Amino acid sequence: MIEIHEVTKKFQDKKIYITALKHVSFSVKKGQVVGLLGENGAGKTTLLRTIATLLTPTDGQVSVAGFNTLKHADEIKKRIGVLFGGETGLYDRLTARENLEYFAMLYGLSKHETKVRIDDLAKMFGMKDYLNRKVGSFSKGMRQKVAIARTLIHNPDIILFDEPTTGLDITSSNVFRQLVHQLKRDGKTIIFSSHIMEEVSMLCDTVAMMHKGELVYHGDLEELYKSEGSRDLNYIFMSKLVRGNENYAS
Repeated sequence: MIEIHEVTKKFQDKKIYITALKHVSFSVKKGQVVGLLGENGAGKTTLLRTIATLLTPTDGQVSVAGFNTLKHADEIKKRIGVLFGGETGLYDRLTARENLEYFAMLYGLSKHETKVRIDDLAKMFGMKDYLNRKVGSFSKGMRQKVAIARTLIHNPDIILFDEPTTGLDITSSNVFRQLVHQLKRDGKTIIFSSHIMEEVSMLCDTVAMMHKGELVYHGDLEELYKSEGSRDLNYIFMSKLVRGNENYAS
């Protein structure tokens, strides 16, 4: 479903080149939920933006649903939903409903499909009371719920979440986790980054751990627990960073 092959990404800051990704390779199968772990600056968001066709790799290539990100970006965008941390992509002067209607229109949904999707998502996230209010007055948590709904409005097969529970209260975070379980049952493919190890343990089949732009582990979560002799993902993660990629598994 997603193939990442020897991807390197460099940014130029004046005369200095900064390498955000270093020869990253792994694949994601259809229906998998993959947790992307790493400290700030590890390259998680850069990798997600590259998969989403928003960034071009300096070297290497990425394919999504059989389409190359460089050659078929429009085809990929039809099939993915994307939410990046701190970037809700919402318009403050529009109501929550109007925002969702606008993005549904961009994806070519009919008026009937749009209404059904908005009603379902509003019920799922408890947004009915403020669907017709302008987003500019919303709290961070309210905006985040609308942003997640915006990501899912076109019922994408592949979903990329960057810190999706940022700003959500405990109840809303639990709703999100239930949503991921439902999306998995529906056969969706999901990659999400998170600093909440419990969240990753609860939701993911597979983890990809990154450190300073490099992939230090990618593999099945249960196999990782077994090989490390522990189910403490935070301890395992820190241990992997200390050891680097010497025990890398794919």
